[in-house]
Amino acid sequence: MSRRPLPRILSSGGAQLARSREIARSAADSATDVLHPLITVSRGLRKLAATARAKWAATPKERRGPTLFLVAACVLVVALAPYGPLLALVALMGAAAWKGREKPVVKTGPDEAETARLKGLYEALVPYFSVPEDPEPLFAHGGDWSRAFADHAFDADGRPTRLRIAYPPYFPDGEPASRARIEQLLHAKSGRGREYRFDWDEEGNRLVMHVLPALPTTIAAQRFVTAPGETVLGFTDADAVQRTVPVVSADGSEDAPAVVWRTGPRSTEPHLLAVGQPGSGTTSLLRSLALQALAHGDVLIVDGAGVGEYACLVGRDGVLGIESELSGALESLEWASHETERRLISANRARQAGHPAPADTRRPLWILLDRPGALGHLAAAEGRTDPQELLRVPLRHGRAAQVTVVVAEQFDTADALHEEVRAHTRARVVLGPAVPEQIAAVLGAAPHTTPTPQVPPGRGYARLGTGPVLRLQVPATPDPYDEAVGDTDRQAVLDLLPERRAAATVALEKVPEAAAEPTPAPVVRHAPVPAEG
Repeated sequence: MSRRPLPRILSSGGAQLARSREIARSAADSATDVLHPLITVSRGLRKLAATARAKWAATPKERRGPTLFLVAACVLVVALAPYGPLLALVALMGAAAWKGREKPVVKTGPDEAETARLKGLYEALVPYFSVPEDPEPLFAHGGDWSRAFADHAFDADGRPTRLRIAYPPYFPDGEPASRARIEQLLHAKSGRGREYRFDWDEEGNRLVMHVLPALPTTIAAQRFVTAPGETVLGFTDADAVQRTVPVVSADGSEDAPAVVWRTGPRSTEPHLLAVGQPGSGTTSLLRSLALQALAHGDVLIVDGAGVGEYACLVGRDGVLGIESELSGALESLEWASHETERRLISANRARQAGHPAPADTRRPLWILLDRPGALGHLAAAEGRTDPQELLRVPLRHGRAAQVTVVVAEQFDTADALHEEVRAHTRARVVLGPAVPEQIAAVLGAAPHTTPTPQVPPGRGYARLGTGPVLRLQVPATPDPYDEAVGDTDRQAVLDLLPERRAAATVALEKVPEAAAEPTPAPVVRHAPVPAEG
């Protein structure tokens, strides 16, 4: 059976359709070229209208009336001026054309230098993420780095700021030592001097590395909005905590993510230990805690360094004493031990009688020890009791007696801390430059970031109990009598100081043997206090 030829219209339809598409495409391109100015102006007018609408929505209601009057006056002036409407139209079209101009093409991939850096990272990770037995290794010398690296971003200097790495399932990502080797390598190859955070996804075999911005140092000491029993240790990353506190900084008012430490009978971490290098800000942390504690309680300070860092608190209401000598420190801490016992006895008697606890047992008492190791060395030389021995009762029973102990020590003398202090101070802070091993030894866990060798005072890490390790920036709380301090920070601390008592120098009374009655708090003899300001 012979085949019939196809109709002419069907045999040549494909070519005609192709020519029709080409003609339509050419016409669309020509129309786009001709109407490009009109499209640009229309896009700009739409953006200007959206900007005006947003500004109007952000204008407070009490200011909208004057704003409308001002706009109407400007329109009237333009309408009455010679050639005013024409000039206004030309200006509007020019602004719309500038606003609606096409944006530069966004880079969608790494350039040559960034590609070379990614290849270098890939080759450096090959010995850690490959084994000879793997038939299809994800990491191999000369392999395709794009299979392992995704979601990468770079800064202006070409250094990676974010990188997602896929690694093989057999890598022991559950071992801290294996993780530390990878983090150290990426830190060295991506650029030192920055703080990196590493998030390990063990289920998906993914590692995300990104650079963390520096925590702000513009927040000074101030009255923080907290409940009784809550103390702000400092501020951290926004995604690390769920609590924000309104603060006033050098950049204005804002809600800053705060590391809030809870003390009192229901606290699981009633005592705190802060360790740092000289000049790292541990004394500023204790000053900040003292200023916050004086709003609701009493403070007893033992300054082992004896350099007068707490002179601004001498004779203030709520400050029971500031001791820097061994004899005075022993007497003050002995009083604190008896006071803790007295509070426990009074509260127990009240409960047995069916009455609420006395008011003097519910007022918080804070014991701040700055560098007790120095006093312990003097006590050992003189054959006297170590001041840390007198902390056993406040540490063991302080939570029930509303007594909080805060100890600050330096790394070089941290070995002198007693086991009693280490066991009961479950809230920990590390300030200043430190290697990950030092941080892990104090906090009980290594941080998820790489510490930088140079940090400002008050920068470090905090961990409350068994919680996560958080970056921390202590609010600036310098000594207001230090001439090197700026006027703003100096005045911020002076504004928080309580009023002075009429008699700031009182003889230290002997601690009674029995703890059944309230014992007078020791108030220390000091040299004349410098004038404020």
